[in-house]
Amino acid sequence: MADAARGQARRSYVWGSLSAYGLVIAAVACAFDQAAKFWLLDAFDLPGRGTVPVTPFAELVLTWNTGISYGLFPQQGPVGQWALLAFKAAAVAFLWAWLARASSRLTAAALGLIVGGALGNAIDRLHWPGVLDFVLLHLDTATWSFRWYVFNLADVAIVAGVVGLLYESVWGGSAAKAP
Repeated sequence: MADAARGQARRSYVWGSLSAYGLVIAAVACAFDQAAKFWLLDAFDLPGRGTVPVTPFAELVLTWNTGISYGLFPQQGPVGQWALLAFKAAAVAFLWAWLARASSRLTAAALGLIVGGALGNAIDRLHWPGVLDFVLLHLDTATWSFRWYVFNLADVAIVAGVVGLLYESVWGGSAAKAP
């Protein structure tokens, strides 16, 4: 038992046995997010097309999220935008330390998805007026209408990562605890 405790204490907060796996997943998630955004802006010309119906319950729309999740705490000035970027950088550093200590592939994949999504949205803040969101899910009936928040592929990666962590913590039993 003492050897296991010492082995735990020696594990790095920078790089672990599953860090490369998580890093690849983060890079793929970020690349897909950025590729979709550039394609929608440049090749598809979403700004020129306006709202584009995809299915009876989904549309492509162009919105710039200057806040955090669901548009909370919108920031228009550079100080607020840099504060959000700094917060996101701190969150990624925390998640990376958690990834370095991950002991299962599901935990590493989930953390990689969250990191990749966070990086994809952070990149948006560096070169656009906010995070580019473009998917709108809705349900319209004769008597009522429901519209979900507009989101992007980075948001999908983050949610999928959170679901993976929740699954492993409830049913997997081997999720690495956050540092």
